[in-house]
Amino acid sequence: MDLELMINSFPKLLNASVITLKLLSLSLFFGLFIGLLFAVMRMSKNFILNKFAYGYSYLFRGTPLLVQIFIIYFGFGQIEFIRNSFLWIILKEPYWCAIIAFALNTGAYTSEILRSAFQTIKKGYIEAGKSLGISSKIIFYKIQIPIAIRQSLPAYGNEIILMLKGTSLASTVTLMDLTGVAKYIISTTFKPIEVFIVAGSIYLFMTFIIHNLIKFLERKYNY
Repeated sequence: MDLELMINSFPKLLNASVITLKLLSLSLFFGLFIGLLFAVMRMSKNFILNKFAYGYSYLFRGTPLLVQIFIIYFGFGQIEFIRNSFLWIILKEPYWCAIIAFALNTGAYTSEILRSAFQTIKKGYIEAGKSLGISSKIIFYKIQIPIAIRQSLPAYGNEIILMLKGTSLASTVTLMDLTGVAKYIISTTFKPIEVFIVAGSIYLFMTFIIHNLIKFLERKYNY
């Protein structure tokens, strides 16, 4: 076990974890809005909206994240129309391709998490709001969404952790995130065990922080 290599590689891997956290944060940010939108569409009585949202969820939950990244990064680049449009400004960058893939993937899972949370809301809350003369729009934003978010915290916390581990796939499209830098160090030192132990420890620490943050929020809003 090369302890010197582990010590020397730690600062490099720690700096690379900033890219990992940026990928995670932006993916979750966009994915939450996508998930909320499609959760509402899934509960819609409109047949077309309902089935479209179902198809989106089924597609991105039923295919590997790695395949989705490859299709967005390599596949779209083969389409001449996209290369000649303004979309190529975004899709030619591996960073944004990874974020798009991650956001669409986590959005599919988030939509199902939120849909389940919305369905567990007692009808009495909604009826009480209507009896007070509150509009359906305000009931949705002020009553249903806060309750749904609170009830979905445990499941969404697991999704955040899964998404954190999923960001390691960004290295497959040349991004130098935590896993990407680890692979580079291994390619120059030929000592994978030491490097992956350090990288895994950083992932484990980030997971520990996320897990405890979710637990804190659960205790705070558990009423």
